Amino acid sequence: MPRTPRQPSLLEQLPPPLPASQIIALNQPKEDPRSWRRYTWHGWDFDVPPGVFLPGGTSRMFHDRLLDGTIEVRDRRYAIMGVGLGVEAVVAARRGARTVYAIDVHAESVAATTRHVQRLVGEQAAGVVVPVISDLFDSFPAGHRIDVLTFNPPAVSQRVSDDPDIVRNVCAGAPLLETFFAQLAERDLLAPGGEVYLLASTTADLRGIIGSAIEHGFTPAINHQHDWGGGVVTYLFRLWRDRDRE
Repeated sequence: MPRTPRQPSLLEQLPPPLPASQIIALNQPKEDPRSWRRYTWHGWDFDVPPGVFLPGGTSRMFHDRLLDGTIEVRDRRYAIMGVGLGVEAVVAARRGARTVYAIDVHAESVAATTRHVQRLVGEQAAGVVVPVISDLFDSFPAGHRIDVLTFNPPAVSQRVSDDPDIVRNVCAGAPLLETFFAQLAERDLLAPGGEVYLLASTTADLRGIIGSAIEHGFTPAINHQHDWGGGVVTYLFRLWRDRDRE
């Protein structure tokens, strides 16, 4: 009998990174991160202090899904890795998250997030925000666990600047994700049934990133993908620990 053709794994389906020259051209800085700026989304105004980066189109993929409940945070312990300006925290506080871990290696981003939640949601709702100034999970509070986590990592595979602020926001690359998944698994930070939502594009080493997740016991699925044109495709991955899901 003829054999049924083997279906390629998710890892095999992922495309390689775009050519280096295209990645570098696409990711040139478009703003002066050392100036004061303003950002408006969904009728909410955010003050953007120096060193804090404006959200891009990929980040808004998270914002929209948090707002409409596609990524559900109500009554859940929600962690934002790389909280930046704090839009996700504002949405989560409004949506009734039990706890919001606002994690960022950049102290002013964490402080800006706290201020935005206080101003746009209120002092009482701001009480759910746990500010965490940390390089990934290095300073995450001991004994705490996470029900849902979102991360739009600086995963661009080519160095696009020598500015350390731009590197931490854009092009730390796949090694950062290796450490991320290792810490998440080794410290057992996901609660039973917990899930991770991760954004990554064809400007990154998708196979390397998702391969790291699989090696650390996570099961990945493509939740959504968006084609920006010119070969740039962003994938929204949903991942969970094998022991927590069927």
